[in-house]
Amino acid sequence: MSLTGATFQATIAIAVVVAVVATLLLWSRIHGPGWSRTLQRLGMLLLCQLLAVGLAGTWVNNSFGLYASWDDLLGTTPQGQLAMVGPPPQRARFTKASWGMESAFFRGPHSRLASQVYVWLPPQYRQPAYRHTAFPVIMLLHGVPGEPESYMTGGGMPGRVASAIASGRLHPVILVVPSVDPGGVDTDCSNTPQSRVATWLAQDVPTLIKRHFRVETSPRAWALAGLSTGGLCSLKLPMQYPGVFGIGAGMSPDPVVGDPSVLSDTALRIANSPVHLAAGRPDVRLWAGTGAMDRNSLPSNLSRLRAAIRPPTTLAPAVIILGGGHNPNTWGRLEPPMFDWINSVQLPPAVLKHRR
Repeated sequence: MSLTGATFQATIAIAVVVAVVATLLLWSRIHGPGWSRTLQRLGMLLLCQLLAVGLAGTWVNNSFGLYASWDDLLGTTPQGQLAMVGPPPQRARFTKASWGMESAFFRGPHSRLASQVYVWLPPQYRQPAYRHTAFPVIMLLHGVPGEPESYMTGGGMPGRVASAIASGRLHPVILVVPSVDPGGVDTDCSNTPQSRVATWLAQDVPTLIKRHFRVETSPRAWALAGLSTGGLCSLKLPMQYPGVFGIGAGMSPDPVVGDPSVLSDTALRIANSPVHLAAGRPDVRLWAGTGAMDRNSLPSNLSRLRAAIRPPTTLAPAVIILGGGHNPNTWGRLEPPMFDWINSVQLPPAVLKHRR
């Protein structure tokens, strides 16, 4: 039984009621010497108090995400694995943030990682005509070093997407901007003995978004788009989790064979590299672009990925910016063709299957 599940909390609540009722019914029916009756009554009162404290503790834990599992509570989490504190998805609260966005801090129940997640809703989201509409999602993944806020402070988001929607170049989408390195641990969005970032991005963040917003659930409605490290993550995560992300677009992605400076374990690095994952032939659609002079992501990096791709996986023709380097100017020039491509393969907004 899950520590944070509704079943466990309901079980304790029922036990509290049963214990209180039983105490009231049995209080005057206890037999035996005086000292025995006193001990039995004290025992009943103690049981009621322990159950009440347990119920309160469970409520506090579920509200603030102090412990995500029994392993977490008992201290049996694998040694060295990063575990952070924060409210679970169902308790997270989105509030107004800068740049016309909303944000929430939460802890993923599967990854045990916690961080701020930013969300931008298109104007249509709150229009009466769209009140029963589910929207597709684009998750923007930042580079390392970097942070989610980099997309807003230096990347022109969400203004650029808003302009593309207003001009009709992009259908209405929800933007989600999470951290790719919660706690400052860079794993190239991989699960490692230290940090489960792939689980954070592919399970916990989507769970949060699906719980709080009207979004489509089909993988073809969920796209990843990123730059540098985020570009690598946007290519590899759809291949690892094709049931979650059906679309991935990487600008100036880090080496598609893996970066030994990030993942020093050879087997782990290979297992998480796009060229290795391509052998599984997942049914996903990919796009990649870079600058011709980008030393961190040369065009040959994209050629290596193309050589590994096999149907039904598809990789769009690479977009190479002449003279472009590993910098915001190049990414600003790559964004329009990237978003045009995403718009051509991503499912548009659709009527909700189940109203909520």
